[in-house]
This record gives sequence, structure tokens and C-alpha cells, in this order.
Amino acid sequence: MVTRRALTTHTKVRKAEALLDALSEAQREAEVLRRQLQDRGSFAEMVGNSEPIRQVYSLVEQVAPSSASVLITGESGTGKELVARTIHRLSPRKDAPFVAINCSAIPETLMESELFGHEKGAFTGAASRRQGCFELADTGTLLLDEIAEMPPLLQAKLLRVIEERSVKRLGGKAEMPIDVRLLAATNRDPEEAVHAGTLRNDLLYRINVIRIHLPPLQDRKEDLPLLAQHLVTQLAQKHNRPARFLSPAALAALQFHAWPGNVRELRNVIERAVVICSGEQIERHHFAPYPIEQRERLRHEDTITVPVGTPLEEVERQMILRTLQKTSNNKTRAAELLGISLKTLHNKLNLYRDRGQLET
Repeated sequence: MVTRRALTTHTKVRKAEALLDALSEAQREAEVLRRQLQDRGSFAEMVGNSEPIRQVYSLVEQVAPSSASVLITGESGTGKELVARTIHRLSPRKDAPFVAINCSAIPETLMESELFGHEKGAFTGAASRRQGCFELADTGTLLLDEIAEMPPLLQAKLLRVIEERSVKRLGGKAEMPIDVRLLAATNRDPEEAVHAGTLRNDLLYRINVIRIHLPPLQDRKEDLPLLAQHLVTQLAQKHNRPARFLSPAALAALQFHAWPGNVRELRNVIERAVVICSGEQIERHHFAPYPIEQRERLRHEDTITVPVGTPLEEVERQMILRTLQKTSNNKTRAAELLGISLKTLHNKLNLYRDRGQLET
């Protein structure tokens, strides 16, 4: 006679075996991707062979098999969602849903329903029951993109869901258990967002178990030829166009640009060139309206010029402010570029404010 206890033990063993099988499969895929990186300079759908991007690959490979929450930071257009999808692909949850929601693209009045779902009649217009993102991602992965843009009141409810691992639909009474691997992304400095009051400190602690920072394209220019060729091949196939490669002049033109929009901007520029190019080789003129003159101007904008004899303190001030401008006021990134601590940078900025040398 089979007892209830024996059945429970058998079920737990089966679940453990299934988890181990999924983990082994994820490890095998990670090995395939490592070989792909060695052979072609790519890792899953991410492309590049520079040291900064290799550090990203290494972190992704290390964190993917776990269920730890990951915070992905980086400027707009650096590929944060692509990193999140790669983490999901390499995890034991790869066959379960991957759900992404952009917290800055949904009106505040609809955000709670999008996240947690609602029951029929929960509010005006709720004509039927609807599952939220947490339910849809159950047993899989949920990416909360631009999490620093989420309304603070909703952040408190999100924190409760994360801690209790259960969700209740709007207008509902029952708590439903959920099993979701949470990933979050932001193009803002998380600590600055906490300081500004737009991101809860306790929520940051929960989502920031592991942090992966994506470097801007400007900081991995050596990846540009490989990345550009990858995009040409991919987009020519998508649009059924004859373009196959970039001329040396076209590639040199791309390398002059500062790429404030990062990989997203590069993709848009190359996609236009692929569509209008009638032959196999993309030339520099196919990048219009991105003429080389604009790239030269953008390149010069990354420099400062000071007269001989300018006090070193003033040179330092100009360099700090110009670097903050270049990083879109991301103080953590600016401090890294300047080779100083974040605390030192804040002290400098406070000094400039006290002297009236900085707008508050």
C-alpha cells in the first residue's frame, strides 16, 4: 500500500530530477555558447569580443543557472533586454515563459493591473478576468524594464509580492503562489534614483542581488566592425536585400560617430543603409542623414579645450561637468571614467554648488 508520505517524497524526487535535467541542459547550452564566442565573437545573440563585453558574458554565464534576482544597468540602447533574454535562455527555466514589461511605457492607472492582473468588474472597463505579468511568467522569468520609473506606491506592492511570493489580482480575494525569476533593468543610476526618491531603497536591496552593467558602445569601439557586420547580415536577410558587407570607408565613417543611442542607434543606421543599398557593398553615402561631418562634430564634442595657464582646479571642474554631460548625468559612470570614487565626485559637485559654479 502506497502512503501519502511516500507519494509526497516521490513527487519531490521527480521535481528534483527534472530540475537537475534542466540545469544540465542549460550547462550544455552554455558550453555551446562559449565555443561560439571563441569561433565567431558572439555569445547567444550578443555580439562583441572586447574586454568590457566579455566581462558581461562571464557574469551572465555565472548567474544564469541560479534563481537570484539580477539588476541590469546601462544607457538606453545598450541591449539590457537582450541580456535578460540570454539569462533566461541559459537558465533551467528556459522552456517556461519569458515576460518583459516596460514600466515607463504603461500609464500609472493601468500599471497595477498589468503586473498583478484583475478580476471582472474590479474597475470600470474590466469586462473580464485578466492575468497579470507575474501569473503569465509563473515558473519562468519576468523582466521589469525601467523599474526606476515605476510609481513609488506600486513599488511597495511589488516588494510585498517579491517577499511573499504570492500575488492577488485587483478585485480578487485569493492569494496565488507564484514561482518567478525576477530581472530588472534601468538606464538610470540606481543609487541616484534612490537619492532622488524615485526608487525605494528596500526594493533596490531586493532586486540588486547581482548587478550587470552594460558598457556604452563608445567604450567598446573595437566591437563595432564585428557588430556592424553582424547587423548587415541579419538585416539583409530580414529585408531580403543584396547587401553583404561594409566598405572600408563606410566602416571608418561609423567609427567616427559617438553613438549616443548605442547599439539601437547603430542598428537603425545600418538598417536604413541595408534597405537603400542596391548592391552587395554598403558605402559611406548610404548612411545619410548621418554624414561624416556630423561624426566629426560629435567626436570633437567629446573633448574640452582650455587656454594655457588655466588653473588646474578650473580644468578639473570643466572635465567633471563635461563627463557628467557625456554620461547623461550618470554619476557612477562619470566617476568610473574620471578614475575617482563616487563620494569624491559628490564632494566636488557640492563644492561647486556652494561656490555658485553649478546649477542646482
